[in-house]
Amino acid sequence: MSPPPAWLAQTRAQAACGPAQARVALRVDDAQIGSVAPEIIERIGPQRLLDKRHQLSLEEHDGAPAWHLQGSDASAALNALAEALRAAGCCGPWRGEQLAVCDARGRRMGTIERGAVRPLGIATDAVHLVGVAAGGAGLWLQQRSFSKAYRPGEWDTLMGGMVSAADTPAQALARETREEAGLAVDALAGLREGTPLWLDQPSDEGGPCLGHLRERITWWSATLPAGTLPANQDGEVERFECWSHAQVRERLAQGVFTPEAALVLAAYYGW
Repeated sequence: MSPPPAWLAQTRAQAACGPAQARVALRVDDAQIGSVAPEIIERIGPQRLLDKRHQLSLEEHDGAPAWHLQGSDASAALNALAEALRAAGCCGPWRGEQLAVCDARGRRMGTIERGAVRPLGIATDAVHLVGVAAGGAGLWLQQRSFSKAYRPGEWDTLMGGMVSAADTPAQALARETREEAGLAVDALAGLREGTPLWLDQPSDEGGPCLGHLRERITWWSATLPAGTLPANQDGEVERFECWSHAQVRERLAQGVFTPEAALVLAAYYGW
């Protein structure tokens, strides 16, 4: 096993540095599901929710203040909060996609619009696929579309995507691989799951450094059959290229990959 490269320590440190500022816990029913910067609450105004069926109130929990979202339907209450964020310009890109909202034990408390998860510090799940070229001489990589809101034009693994509320990670792997690369997972050889990775860092969704990105990345590697070429189906990929392992390592050091892809590729190489 080769020693870790110099750039990796900095990338790992940035991925685990936590939020940029102090945040107040966000609770649903009896569980903490995220956190929020005080400025975001000031901008949306709790009264926007109090006027509806759902209440957002500041209460004390374990000796510290916490925002408590109340309502008979947790998903409806969470999405009302997401709409308030959107109206106040404190939301990430609106995707019309629901993501699961879980507590620290993994218990699902409800679902919420994808664009609200970073401003509210809600943990998410993502999947990545490292695509090995036939014969093992290199890797297939994608360049992200220049129209994407997050890190446009940067390089990524063969596939990277979110796990929706309707999917398990394995189902998301199959769906995203088909949509992004036009490939069926069961047609790939040697599918192997790696050790999950975690991100805990600031996010600019909601406002500069007002968001908190908390994400578990489940990743796999697999080999494309000889003669098989990836082909994007959803318009989110600029192009695919096959690079030798030496090229991948060189360009990792140059910083052309998204941080998530860099960490996944480092794990694939055993660093």
